[in-house]
Amino acid sequence: MPAMTDFISFPFYDLFHENGHIPRVREQLPPLLAGVRRSILEIGAGSGLVTTSLADWTPAEIFALEPSDGMRALLLSRLASRPELLERVTVLSCDALSVDLDEPVEAIVMINVMYALEPDYRRRLWPVLADRLEPGGLLVFTWRAGGPPEPRPLQELESRRVGRHTYSVLSEVLGSDGEAFEARYLYRIAEGDRVISEEEITGHAYRPGWDVIEGELTGAGFVQADAPEGFLAWRLA
Repeated sequence: MPAMTDFISFPFYDLFHENGHIPRVREQLPPLLAGVRRSILEIGAGSGLVTTSLADWTPAEIFALEPSDGMRALLLSRLASRPELLERVTVLSCDALSVDLDEPVEAIVMINVMYALEPDYRRRLWPVLADRLEPGGLLVFTWRAGGPPEPRPLQELESRRVGRHTYSVLSEVLGSDGEAFEARYLYRIAEGDRVISEEEITGHAYRPGWDVIEGELTGAGFVQADAPEGFLAWRLA
């Protein structure tokens, strides 16, 4: 599954996600999953921040798909600290297009995955997910309207203190074309004014317009359902 991630970002992942979108997800996602009892497929589970929350909110069996070796290691470490979940969470290493389950699931969840999906990959993914859902099953994912951002210079996104060290993430948008945009991320660790390490990732992300998403999902057999701002929810017709 295409993604603008790299091992460079792994030490920063939980630090900034726990202080970023995760609290909102934990507040707004549970009502959407009310009634889900049997099974959930999570696409792009990352380090498991949402995976363990899904297990706390529902009694469902969870299939946590994460193709990145590094992220999967973090996910399994998190599960190891929750031994009561080891019988209920299955970690999948495959690509989302090739996920194969014994039976359709009740819900599919994707948190901050949409932006990593190249357009052709995304169009091929929806029918696969429809095939993995039971009739009436729920597909829910985070969503940011407005298309790709305009180019902007390097700026700090966030900074966190860990002991004597400060972990900072900075980014700039280099340009955009259609729904794609190119961004550079700088990962910095410093002690006071002294920079201990500084590494960067440059890659592409994608923000399709609403008309594009609506056409792709309705074409794959989905019907839109109610969802709070920042999410889109769809039911398999």
